[in-house]
Amino acid sequence: MGNNTQTAPTDRATSAFEWARRLATYRQPSLARAFVELAITVGPFVLLWVAMWVALYFGYWVGLLLVVPAAGFLVRMFMIQHDCGHGSFFRHRLANDWAGRAIGVLTLTPYDFWRRSHAAHHASSGNLDQRGIGDIDTLTVDEYRALSRWGRLRYRAYRHPLVMFGLGPAYLFILRHRLPAGMMRDAGWMPWVSTMGTNAAIATVAAIVIWFVGIGPFLLIHLPITMIGASIGVWLFYVQHQFEDTHWMRERGWNQHEAALYGSSHYDLPAILRWVTANIGMHHVHHLCSRIPYYRLPHVLRDHPELADTGRLTLAESLRCVRLVLWDERSRRLVSFREMSGLT
Repeated sequence: MGNNTQTAPTDRATSAFEWARRLATYRQPSLARAFVELAITVGPFVLLWVAMWVALYFGYWVGLLLVVPAAGFLVRMFMIQHDCGHGSFFRHRLANDWAGRAIGVLTLTPYDFWRRSHAAHHASSGNLDQRGIGDIDTLTVDEYRALSRWGRLRYRAYRHPLVMFGLGPAYLFILRHRLPAGMMRDAGWMPWVSTMGTNAAIATVAAIVIWFVGIGPFLLIHLPITMIGASIGVWLFYVQHQFEDTHWMRERGWNQHEAALYGSSHYDLPAILRWVTANIGMHHVHHLCSRIPYYRLPHVLRDHPELADTGRLTLAESLRCVRLVLWDERSRRLVSFREMSGLT
């Protein structure tokens, strides 16, 4: 699994801060590259959607063969929106914001609401005393043991793979993202205005497409694309922080740079999956310097190969992360329910 022992614990925060300073040179986005990335992502998605519609005349199962690649391009669009939220896709904020809002109509993700919650995630990732915003809910062993029987059952249900990667993504993207619950107190009306605007735009685009192709074909095509894309997205977010050697600390010992580098994985995917997921698997580098455009992340590992082994997960190793559900503060690692029973 991940190798987080390259630097002595007392030096890890200093080392991570130094890495963040060195990687700042990769932050400059390219306008030409940004437009190319948009074209080779949105274009194929639209073509695949139309191809699925045409395939309906030959049988629904023929069109379903295109669902997975279409969902892949939808995920890639979300990653562009993600870079826009970090101000790293275009040079200017307005360009990032309006591109992110437009893509949010297709990804069913209200840009301004998501950008604020994701910024909170980056600002508190790995901090045990600031969990709850933009995170996978994770309890410590002691917290789980203190729960009632009903509380333990709810947590086990939440962490079950069918909920985490099936029902959960559907709820998140179709229902939860329609209302920016909990945001108005801290952020004012802007997340609500943005979310309602996104909802209106989604309804308008859906109505136009339904008028053109019919509600049946629309649902048969777009619903499975959205569901698979949502599940892929949640899976990627899950393995980026839910691995055995991840990093969690209480507030008094927490350091943002250390948590970024050692609490985020390097999900070392095959080349085609790295491209489809816009290099988001290089998450430790992204968390360390979130203003680096995703197409420059491979340059970082090329120039600094010593970062490649930090938090590294292969595709096969990542599947075993599903069983890791509780943080053990004593051994400082994620453990399974079965392992918990053997802890004192």
